[in-house]
Order: sequence, then structure tokens, then C-alpha cells
Amino acid sequence: MQLIRRAYERFAALVHEVLKFGTVGAMAFVINFGVVNILWALWGSEGTLTAKVIATVIAATFAYFGNRYWTFRHREQSGLAREYVLFFILNGVGLLIELLCLGFSRYTLGLDSLIANNIATLIGTGLGTLFRFWSYKRWVFLAPELQPEAVDQAGPLTTR
Repeated sequence: MQLIRRAYERFAALVHEVLKFGTVGAMAFVINFGVVNILWALWGSEGTLTAKVIATVIAATFAYFGNRYWTFRHREQSGLAREYVLFFILNGVGLLIELLCLGFSRYTLGLDSLIANNIATLIGTGLGTLFRFWSYKRWVFLAPELQPEAVDQAGPLTTR
């Protein structure tokens, strides 16, 4: 019975993390989408990728603090500088995924409209988000370590 209860607790914790991550991500998306569209409107087709980089850095800063202090606040803190640098490195990979989608649309397919840019951005954001959730949990916001007495109280992993 304990095995089932622990499995349920782990699943419930994952669902809560996913929902919080999604909420922070949705707000960061609105920031990113808003800033990039404002920059595209100001700059025209020049600076398509530069605008995306600027918007992503602004949104990622918001996302870091939202994820650190809300989504993953229960996870160990390994130092603001370490987490922030790692977060931005991994966010850079997510941004690369987005830029590849946007660049493919713009430069390979020759689609140069605001609608095409936004569709490519949505596809890239979806793919980048999957990578970000996995990588943040794996390398940035680390799982708390079990204390020895907590392991003793949990009992064996097998059922009787």
C-alpha cells in the first residue's frame, strides 16, 4: 500500500510542477510574444532573429524568477549564480530550437509575413518548452535529497 501511496504522491507532485511551470511559461510567452511583435513592427523584416533573441532574454529572466521562487521553490537551491547561468545556457538551447524554426520559415521557405513568423515562433516555442521543462528539472532546479531518517521511515520499496 505504501508503494501505491508514494507513487501517487510523486505523480501529484509532478502534476503540480507541470501546472506551475505552464503558468509561468504562459506568462513568459505573453511577454516574449508581445516584445517580439513590437520589435518586428518597429524594425520590419530586418532584425527578425535579433528581435527574437531580445524578447527571449527578457521573457527568460521573468521565467527564471517565476520558476525558482514558485514552480520549483521546494527543490534545493544551489546558488543563484549557478542556477541563473545554467538556466540561461539551457534557455539558449531552447532559443536555438525556436530560432531554427523561425529561420527555416523565413530563410528556407521564404515566408516573410508577420503571420508566418508567429506560426514558426509558436512551433519553436512548443518544442523549446518540452526541452526546457526536462532540462530545468534535470540540471537547474535539483530534487531535494532525502534525509537518512526519511529513508528509514519510508520502509522497503517492495510490498509484502
